[in-house]
Amino acid sequence: MDSRIEKLADILVNYSVKVQPGENVLIQDTGIEPEFDRALIRAVHKAGGRAFVTLRDKTIDRALLLDAPEAQIALQAEFELERMKKMQCFIGFNSWRNMSAWSDIPEDKLNLYNIHVWKKVHIEQRVPHTRWVVLRYPSPAMAQMAGMSEEAFENFFYDVCTMDYGKMSKAMDALVERLKQTDKVRIKGPGTDLEFSIKGLPPVKCDGTINIPDGEVYTAPVKNSVNGVISYNTPSEYQGFTYEGVRFEFKDGKIVKASANDSDRINRLLDTDEGARYVGEFAIGVNPYITKPMKETLFDEKIAGSIHFTPGNSYDDCFNGNKSAIHWDLVLIQTPEYGGGEIWFDNELVRKDGLFVVNDLKSLNPDALK
Repeated sequence: MDSRIEKLADILVNYSVKVQPGENVLIQDTGIEPEFDRALIRAVHKAGGRAFVTLRDKTIDRALLLDAPEAQIALQAEFELERMKKMQCFIGFNSWRNMSAWSDIPEDKLNLYNIHVWKKVHIEQRVPHTRWVVLRYPSPAMAQMAGMSEEAFENFFYDVCTMDYGKMSKAMDALVERLKQTDKVRIKGPGTDLEFSIKGLPPVKCDGTINIPDGEVYTAPVKNSVNGVISYNTPSEYQGFTYEGVRFEFKDGKIVKASANDSDRINRLLDTDEGARYVGEFAIGVNPYITKPMKETLFDEKIAGSIHFTPGNSYDDCFNGNKSAIHWDLVLIQTPEYGGGEIWFDNELVRKDGLFVVNDLKSLNPDALK
């Protein structure tokens, strides 16, 4: 066995979710990677926990969603919700075979899945009531999306996922303090001039305890405070479709105009419910090993020098009042090769072209974290 698999399993069990004796741990494997599942089970049992495993496959889920009536999807959500209520920890990962596996599922079926399974089981139960971590596992499809050989991607994956998250966590403290003291945020860049308040909304550092890979500090805008325009420069795969050139115009917190490579589709998505046109998260990415997008949100949202500004549901630990079945992390990279950009806190420039320029935050720049 590759020793890196054991190391990653140990990080997930003992650092990320901190399994305690007697706790129930649900391991949800989409893509079916038995070697990694066995490593996780061993790590959970060694920590004194009780491991439960769900094996899923995107093509099987697709077949179910294509023909299932709403009552069946609702019943599935009921079963999964009852199981999730008995869990103290959750470790979920995807090993992608085909990033577009759900691309031809009708939107009304996807909406039923979001409203019943995703919202009730994950947004309303797992996220606020378990210690959870989600990740991706290296696969040929992911290597292809990253434009890398399988061996090169695997090496990249383990560099990113087993980095010194303790060091990153300490460096994040200064950014947390900055965000606590900030009222007005302004984001500027090509096609972007956005202003909003984060006053009174607690910042949260993501230092390997929620996602692997990790590397962001997030908060949320005051729900009705967002005004201006943002033009995202990173492709985003969402429910089997790759959106590009996404542009939002905001007025008093609401997306009043949205366009992309399929403007009709993105507007239908934003009409899923009332909260989908409001923003639930604002985050700053700092992972020094992730420097370019690969259309995999769990990686792209951590890109050093990026932000993500998220339509949809707000997390309970930084709740701005917005609830939705959607939570869509869209990424804007501000490094020079992607057009540059600026972040301002209360009229002070804190990051320019992807690098922090104030002394207390320079320890979060890539050279300092590696």
